[in-house]
Amino acid sequence: MLRGDRTGEAVLSGILYEGPSLIDGQEIVVIATYSDKNRKTGTMMQTYILRADIDPRDASKTGADVSICGACPHRGTATDDPARKLAKGRTCYVNIGQGVLIVWKAYKRGHYKPASAADIGRGRLVRLGTYGDPAAVPDQVWDDLLSQAEGWTGYSHASGYRPDIVMQSADNAAEALTHWAAGRRTFRILKDLAEFMPDKEVLCPASKEAGKRTTCEACKLCSGLATKSPKSVAIVMH
Repeated sequence: MLRGDRTGEAVLSGILYEGPSLIDGQEIVVIATYSDKNRKTGTMMQTYILRADIDPRDASKTGADVSICGACPHRGTATDDPARKLAKGRTCYVNIGQGVLIVWKAYKRGHYKPASAADIGRGRLVRLGTYGDPAAVPDQVWDDLLSQAEGWTGYSHASGYRPDIVMQSADNAAEALTHWAAGRRTFRILKDLAEFMPDKEVLCPASKEAGKRTTCEACKLCSGLATKSPKSVAIVMH
């Protein structure tokens, strides 16, 4: 059983890392929280990669989110428009104003305490980068977290990053073909089903277009080369 401060208490959240981003050296924090409220993913340990010193909305608007998102094209463009709360043209599916902001504010209040990554992941399904790119974080953090986990999902826009544990995020066929040629599995965003390549991909089983047949918790296809599946995964943009 996972242990907390009191005998028998499960560790359901904690700080896994505080230190420099491997992307640009700025201070970031990795926070794990256990959640059963996401209908698509199911019950999983979620991991939030955040700027430790900046409200995530301001990080998006000013471009400081590069520390945790790298060159992801869905970040949008930094802006000083006083009418905007986030980056201009942001297309990321993660709603910063919901879970991300809640976790960051709780962190600033001192709600989360340092936790053993191995302990917090033990026997659980883990989602690497609920927000943020795992490539911003030292490998040892993820290796420890997954060392005793039941399984995981993970995605990265950093080309070539840890294909053993994450899917390469691809935004078009050309990117996917490049990754496939290098032996990597991809999670590709489709504009519509006409772009789907059934000989190389499967539709995300948790997606609307695939009938929401299951959850990420049960599926586990998005675990990089750790899965036995030879195919990559695709989903229509939502």
